[in-house]
Amino acid sequence: MSVLPLNLIKGTRSVVYERLENTEDIEEVEHQVEKIKAKCEDGRPLSSRDRRNLQEFEDKLQVLQRRGRHLEIAESHCCTKVGSALRPLKILLGIFFILFALLFVVALFISNLDKALHSAGISSGFMVFGTNLTNPLNELLLTLQPVFPLDYVLITVITMYFVFTSMAGIRNMGIWFFWIRLYKIRPKRTRPQALLFLCMILLLIVLHTSFMIYSLAPQYVMYGSQNYLLQSPMPLGNNTTWTTKTCDADAPQDECTVTRSYLFLHKFWFFSTIYYFGNWVFIGVFLIGLLVSCCKGKKSVIEGEVEADDSDMSEDEYVH
Repeated sequence: MSVLPLNLIKGTRSVVYERLENTEDIEEVEHQVEKIKAKCEDGRPLSSRDRRNLQEFEDKLQVLQRRGRHLEIAESHCCTKVGSALRPLKILLGIFFILFALLFVVALFISNLDKALHSAGISSGFMVFGTNLTNPLNELLLTLQPVFPLDYVLITVITMYFVFTSMAGIRNMGIWFFWIRLYKIRPKRTRPQALLFLCMILLLIVLHTSFMIYSLAPQYVMYGSQNYLLQSPMPLGNNTTWTTKTCDADAPQDECTVTRSYLFLHKFWFFSTIYYFGNWVFIGVFLIGLLVSCCKGKKSVIEGEVEADDSDMSEDEYVH
């Protein structure tokens, strides 16, 4: 959630500077290769250490040469020039995304804090039938709800934001099984198995978003747009007045109905408990990711396209 907005704000490194830097690295590695090969010009065999160093330098040289070809293509590509022209728009979009992410995390933190302070504890799954702390996202959804379909638009924006930021993260990291990297996600060179894994991960992300909305906007999810009539006696006389109120935790049970999905989490308390602690983990991971993203510099314009374990065959297919 933090990588995509900050990358939009920081932008990418200059292609010209990267090509110059890559050329200098190639010259330096070639010099090291020639220096090692000069040791065997008189017919003496190289030591095992020199052979190992020579192999490492040759592998590094191949990677740098592939990187140079990619940088040359990126420099002449029209998308790079259009991206440079749209730089102000990217900055504004990145600022909007990071503010939206902070709103999202603040709402999640307030909801979890409300559960920690006002729930019955782990035995009840940290369920709270109501809101004791002001949740900005919950209030926003309740405000937009009377005007159809603004609340649905906001929920759609939240879901799409999750999908886009998750896809950006998966593209940068690839698909991992614990510490084992299974597949890479790269343009025109992604394996079919990786695409299947990516689709499955996106489905799980959408499913997770549908459950996380219970913490983001508990009042909105519990009762929706239900209202009830509250009878209030007049100070003088026997007349009574009826006031329309929005359903909340203080409403009579026969007047307002809690949504079935929310009751599901309340009935199976262990699901709700896992969900509660998972939200804290999510907040912690977001803060760590935000800190790491702020400390990292600008990424390369060909980030993730060239790595040491790429094959020459796939490289040639990509270039040509």
